[in-house]
Amino acid sequence: MTMSFSGLRHLSFWVLTLFSIVFSCHGEEIQVTDPLKLQQQIYQAKAYDTLLLGPEVFKGQFIIDKPLTIVGQLGAEIDALGSGSALTIISSNVVVKALKIINWGSDQYELDAAILINDGLSHVLIENNELFGPSFGVRADNGDALSIINNVITGSSQGHILDRGDGIHLKRVDHVIIQSNRIQHVRDGIYLESGKHSVVSDNHFTDQQYGLHYMYTAHDEAFKNHAEDVDGGFALMNSKHIKLHHNSVESAQKFGVLLNMTNHSEISANQVNNIINANAKMAGDEGRGMFIYGARDNAVFDNNFSNSEIGIYMAMGGEGNKIYRNQFVNNQAQVKYVGDTLVEWSHDQQGNYWSGFLGWDVSGNGISEQPYQPSDQLDRLYWLYPEAQFLLKSPVAQLLRWTQQQFKVIPDSGVIDSFPMMSPVTVSGSGFSSGFSSGL
Repeated sequence: MTMSFSGLRHLSFWVLTLFSIVFSCHGEEIQVTDPLKLQQQIYQAKAYDTLLLGPEVFKGQFIIDKPLTIVGQLGAEIDALGSGSALTIISSNVVVKALKIINWGSDQYELDAAILINDGLSHVLIENNELFGPSFGVRADNGDALSIINNVITGSSQGHILDRGDGIHLKRVDHVIIQSNRIQHVRDGIYLESGKHSVVSDNHFTDQQYGLHYMYTAHDEAFKNHAEDVDGGFALMNSKHIKLHHNSVESAQKFGVLLNMTNHSEISANQVNNIINANAKMAGDEGRGMFIYGARDNAVFDNNFSNSEIGIYMAMGGEGNKIYRNQFVNNQAQVKYVGDTLVEWSHDQQGNYWSGFLGWDVSGNGISEQPYQPSDQLDRLYWLYPEAQFLLKSPVAQLLRWTQQQFKVIPDSGVIDSFPMMSPVTVSGSGFSSGFSSGL
């Protein structure tokens, strides 16, 4: 790992400090009050000038071609007239603040966006803006040191969710800070592809496919984000060295957290509640607090998975992970594991808490001396033959399950917790492995 997770936490401080240094010797402040002359005044401005946009509607598409600060005063609005990108940035060292931007184009192939940042740029700050329109809110490729802070990004609630643009779409952009944004009615709230060293915090996502979507990224951190009424909360796909902690997901359809072919990551202290797929048409489409698919060498600990159809669903080579000190509370099925291996879900004699588990703690250390198998042979039988679900709570099934528990036969496959916790544990702000302190 090229940067420690504690180093990632300080990334935002150093990037913002660099912004203050870059713009400490700024040029003139120029008032822009004529809505027909904005592009002309951008071209005429000198590097590091500040353009103060008056309370006018500036219609059209505009290009920022040099290091500038563009600040909207109360009532300043850019209307892109339904075509192209409202602002296209073609220079590094640019700040865009306090603007309302509406009605840009909807052509995703042409990268239409409220704010389009061209290839190869660095040190761009997008802050305190309101963006209302189709396609991408902020789009950037092949850049570095980009900060997107405290913006409201609203897409279109019409049409299919996959036809919308992403709120923030960054591809091959490193050292990113995305903080305190509210994003709704988009495809993915934040989509990060092939970048590294991002910090994503305090963002709020509603009505979209995924709140935060990593694809082929590395050495990233996300904390204190909240996703609600989404298809999925946090999707980690083909990525590595991700630190996902202290986030929350409420009322998602498909999953709270997805680990798909993702390795060497830590998923900790997240709250995942009420993952119910009301549109499920067959067994296997249930809502999952967490879905682990082909992911290995990850640590999943101190999370709360509650009130969902399935607490954790694991399949296709997801056995090689450490899963411990989590709380599984009132899920319809605590675990669904598709595989033929006996998988231990404890670490250093620390298991998980399972609501409904009745064990005994003779030593009084809070750990049951009785192992727990959250999904037994009967559960797997019903997964294979879902039409027999109505028998699950029958007296015969209950008798078979009780008999199975009385004979301490080590199962040949499935999930087993050899050290289940007797009561839930309150997770503090600093209960992390690897010497990492959250600092929250």
